[in-house]
Amino acid sequence: MIEALRGIVLHTTRYNERHNIVHVYTDVHGLMSFLVPTGSGARARERLSLLMPLSLLEMQVRTRPGSDLATMHDVSRYVAIGDIYADPVRSAVAMFLSELLWRVIRERERNDALYRYVESSVVTLDTLAEGVANFHLWFLFNLGTHLGITPNMETYHEGYCFNMIEGIFQPQGMMAYHVLSPSRARVILVLSHMHPDNIHRFHFNRDQRAEVLDTILTYYRMHTGNTLASLRSPDILHQLFS
Repeated sequence: MIEALRGIVLHTTRYNERHNIVHVYTDVHGLMSFLVPTGSGARARERLSLLMPLSLLEMQVRTRPGSDLATMHDVSRYVAIGDIYADPVRSAVAMFLSELLWRVIRERERNDALYRYVESSVVTLDTLAEGVANFHLWFLFNLGTHLGITPNMETYHEGYCFNMIEGIFQPQGMMAYHVLSPSRARVILVLSHMHPDNIHRFHFNRDQRAEVLDTILTYYRMHTGNTLASLRSPDILHQLFS
């Protein structure tokens, strides 16, 4: 079966000496895996450039009954991404986000809202004039809405702790590993007020930004399983924004 799809490149893994598997989040079928030939010629280099993390692709896709691997043809970018791959900071953020998305998105079904969110976020990352260092924090907080793990902000009160397992704010009581202190819980309120138009107004130093990211990832691990335990790209971000 052949059909036209749009997709967002998330991850590439080695399959054998002649092929890679490219994992793409598509607009119609959710997460799909594609068998893509490797090589060293001009055509292979062109194909590799199209399959960079978070590339926005349109393609002709061939699927086969009984196989989880599809093939892609007539591949092109439907949005020209420039600064993400030219700027090492944006490139590192894109690598982190694509790795995380590959680990938390497991559905092989259509989700228009999630696809549009990731798609528009890629364009924002590419065109954002200021505040790139905060972009991943904003993205992760709002991604939670589409994963069904958004903190219940209606339960927030000044001086409350945050229960990461329940996803709610609560009065101070016996502290536990999954309960954030009031000062750390207030950061969640700060994140809820962040959006691309004002992202540059939020100032975190190196240690604060690293702590916020680690807290968000801990929260994600509690609600999505251990798939994020082996994330490598957060270390790159910590070094980059130090």
